[in-house]
Amino acid sequence: MLLHIPNVLTREQVAAMRAAIDAADWTDGRATVGSQGAQVKRNRQLPETSPVALEQGRIIQQALAAHPLFFAAALPLRVVPPLFNRYSGGETYGLHVDGAVRSVPGSPLRLRTDVSSTLFLCDPEDYDGGELVVVDTYGTHEVKLPAGDLILYPSTSLHRVEPVTRGERVCSFFWTQSLVRDDARRAMLFEMDQTIQKLRDRLGETEETVSLTGQYHNLLRMWSET
Repeated sequence: MLLHIPNVLTREQVAAMRAAIDAADWTDGRATVGSQGAQVKRNRQLPETSPVALEQGRIIQQALAAHPLFFAAALPLRVVPPLFNRYSGGETYGLHVDGAVRSVPGSPLRLRTDVSSTLFLCDPEDYDGGELVVVDTYGTHEVKLPAGDLILYPSTSLHRVEPVTRGERVCSFFWTQSLVRDDARRAMLFEMDQTIQKLRDRLGETEETVSLTGQYHNLLRMWSET
């Protein structure tokens, strides 16, 4: 499931975040990938242990916790602290797939990467190129969103970032271990949840919406892992 989630951060939050991270020390982005990724990755990142990255990442996590659409789509169990990257001057990240397991810096915790997310911290008109290209069973999708918006997609997807030929592309990115490992099941639960919400808005709480809600939670109970 590929999903655009708008307004994760407000314009004011984006501006404050950019002021903080733009003044920080950036390093070669190849430091955080394996040998395959290092061959195709050309960008800059804030170090995983950077105090600025950790603080701004906490702000993102707080915003995600308050965003019902993100919860409904990702069904998060654990989230890797958000990272930050930037591209300019032709920098790019070639076609790759994210690693299946990520470590949480400063912790013995490892988590499975079920859902990948990119949160845009600049607007499309600020740069040329830089599209996130996600390849799945339904084709190839190019993504370039307004600042503060997020794209969510299965971590099993091949994807790349096109070269940035003008301006600068700045984003945060992170991975989620979902309560529901299988993307098809997550997509089914998300569609069911959204349909229930629409029926409840239109009809109020009825015997049918209560029954459907029960079925949703029974499926989530059946498929969830902790």
